[in-house]
Amino acid sequence: MDDKVRVVIAEDSVLLREGLTRLLTDRGHEVVAGVGDGEALLETVGDFAAEGQLPDVVVADVRMPPTHTDEGVRAAVQLRKAHPGIGVLVLSQYVEERYATELLAGSSTGVGYLLKDRVAEVREFVDAVVRVAGGGTALDPEVVAQLLGRSRKQDVLARLTPREREVLGLMAEGRTNSAIARQLVVSDGAVEKHVSSIFVKLQLSPSEGDHRRVLAVLTYLNS
Repeated sequence: MDDKVRVVIAEDSVLLREGLTRLLTDRGHEVVAGVGDGEALLETVGDFAAEGQLPDVVVADVRMPPTHTDEGVRAAVQLRKAHPGIGVLVLSQYVEERYATELLAGSSTGVGYLLKDRVAEVREFVDAVVRVAGGGTALDPEVVAQLLGRSRKQDVLARLTPREREVLGLMAEGRTNSAIARQLVVSDGAVEKHVSSIFVKLQLSPSEGDHRRVLAVLTYLNS
């Protein structure tokens, strides 16, 4: 996704909010609003929605006023339910497994969870914002490790063929089946068969629905 993205930033620290705005605008993206709490985030996005001008992605701190507990992530979850087309990238000082799980419980597209330390890697952070805006995923390796658990077998990907591992690697970059097909110069149907086989070999049952793609990517990143 090479075009500029429209971003709303929700962060109660004015200094960090301005810093994130500068990082994004310096690279050609548009920060359409900056707010300091979850309620203001919901109201702001609601106003944009009423005007038919939803932002592409929201970048929100997990903890915001008034209680500095889970206001940010709760607002993010509400936004994903109300506006499925908007990307949501949450930032956290530490890995908060419950919040990460709650965020990933909806659609597996357009979602990210990064530790704030990752913002220091400017290119990585901006790439994550753009990827989430385009419907991809951006999950911090530390988040991945905790969600999967330390006891997960590391040889689980040995069941996959080289081509399936290649497909899974592209999935981890947030690419759609069509984009993977173009990259590998194969048909969309061939990619769909590989993805289905990956789900079977990683023991991700159909009952897990859309979560299977995210879980497959988490498995890949943790291995």
